[in-house]
Amino acid sequence: MGGRKKKAKVCDKVSVEDRISQLPDSLIAEILCYLSTKDAVRTSVLSTRWRNLWQSVPELDLHPCAFSDVNCFVSFAERFFDPQREFWIRKLQLRMYKSLDDKSSINRWIDAVSRRRIKYLKLSFDFFDGPDKILPLSIFTCQTLVQLYLFMASLVNAEVVSLPCLKIIDLEEIIYPNEAILEKLISGPPLLEDLRLIGSSTNNAKVLQVRSKTLKRIEIDQFRVVIDAPLLQILRTNIYSTKEFEIINLGFFAKLEIDVVYGHGMTFSTSLIHGILTDISRVKDLVLINGGKLCKEIFLYSKSGPVLQFCNLSHLKAEFCKSDLEKLPTLLESCPKLESLILEVVKDVSTRGNKKPKVMFSKVPQCLVSSLKLVELKRSTSGYEGEIELVRYFLKNSTILKKLKLNVYYTRKGMCAFLKEVNAMPRCSTACEVLVL
Repeated sequence: MGGRKKKAKVCDKVSVEDRISQLPDSLIAEILCYLSTKDAVRTSVLSTRWRNLWQSVPELDLHPCAFSDVNCFVSFAERFFDPQREFWIRKLQLRMYKSLDDKSSINRWIDAVSRRRIKYLKLSFDFFDGPDKILPLSIFTCQTLVQLYLFMASLVNAEVVSLPCLKIIDLEEIIYPNEAILEKLISGPPLLEDLRLIGSSTNNAKVLQVRSKTLKRIEIDQFRVVIDAPLLQILRTNIYSTKEFEIINLGFFAKLEIDVVYGHGMTFSTSLIHGILTDISRVKDLVLINGGKLCKEIFLYSKSGPVLQFCNLSHLKAEFCKSDLEKLPTLLESCPKLESLILEVVKDVSTRGNKKPKVMFSKVPQCLVSSLKLVELKRSTSGYEGEIELVRYFLKNSTILKKLKLNVYYTRKGMCAFLKEVNAMPRCSTACEVLVL
């Protein structure tokens, strides 16, 4: 009896084709941009085809910590930024944590890239004094630079500033000989749109004149500035015991973001409150961090005279701690045309949570009757007694409210009870939709 013959198994050999290596060098270089610089260099061991491809990558992120020692880092940078080598680099991030033995190295590297069509330059120096923190003059005349970020760098007194493509300037804890060089750097670029100035607590600078016909967005912290920017749309700032900015152009700007840094025992002067209220009265969109503290000062200020009406304000995003919620009516009564309110309740820092917030308004603000269409309540702290009353108040008194968003957290059992109570609440606006996120 003949046995069954086993059918021979035929395996088709499918050759694995290396399609990536067939791509043009320029396209491979763009793909390598999605890797860290360290991993991009590692691709050189893949094959002879890949040995030098990483050198064409137009984006470079250099940090000494990625190398075995500083000498290896310097050797790598010297080869890459060799002025005799033809290369194009679009983006360079260079982070230094200590001064180098050769003080001129960093300047040579920056000088090399500033002459090679660089668009994005980010330099960070995590150490204090050192001549290698002083930037070369070529950086002030780079014809292709679009974004400049400097951290703890030292500026020189450049006679000529020519940056025709620069749109973004980000300066943090920089060292400069005088205000004139900063003012020249800010007013010179004809396309500048974004400016970020972050000083330090030891910054003893005089008043900085910020003049630009194109500037749209400004963020300042611990810098004293006078702003003359007719196209200004957004201003972000921290306010301590003094107001460090002044806006001299008379036009309205769209958005103001204020973080009220309120230390223990700190009070605001009447002139400071008046200045803040004047600025708020000019905007359509307002973001208040620690808004309750500011409202407390507004309440004290209002006792000495009428509070300004924020007739231009349409959108308000405010952060209140629980114990300051009782000041919310003071703010809403000054916003007769408010259309949207985003209220975030955060944890009390200065109290132990023993104080229960009072959320009952003495009267219904005008905006609830005539303009308020969207309310969003956020809570990044544990539930508290009074939240349900706050929800009830908006549903009961908001005549044209279209949407109430509740971004809150409860246990499953607590959420069921919360939803049941919310659904049973009477609504002044029949078109109001309640969303629990």
